[in-house]
Amino acid sequence: MTEFKLKILTPEGVVYDGMAESVIVRTTVGDKGILAKHEPYVAALTIGQAKIRIDGAVRIGAVSSGIVEVTKDQTSILAQSFEWADEIDVERAEKAKALAEERMKQYKDDQRALDIAEYKLKRAINRINTANIKL
Repeated sequence: MTEFKLKILTPEGVVYDGMAESVIVRTTVGDKGILAKHEPYVAALTIGQAKIRIDGAVRIGAVSSGIVEVTKDQTSILAQSFEWADEIDVERAEKAKALAEERMKQYKDDQRALDIAEYKLKRAINRINTANIKL
């Protein structure tokens, strides 16, 4: 399969910079598959999983939000957070989930705080689900 350059960046730094055979990411309008020689493309990412084929093997990552940009030279994933499934601290994610659930009960009359707690809950659930994927 033809490869293309893939770069995954977060505010903490570069997560991956190398070649990939395919990428599937969750955008705000659904899942998008990217192969070599894909047409130029930009989309907003939402909480979900990225499935990336590298050297014939699929790696899964948890993405919180961000953008994906495809140019003729490379595909870039710029994410608020990105964690490979095998690097996720499930215990920490479970604690974040419990805290977010508690905050949702606590702030049910404060829409802004409720929205933040809901986002954190979705992110924690995504991290847990991603870590539990068996390939």
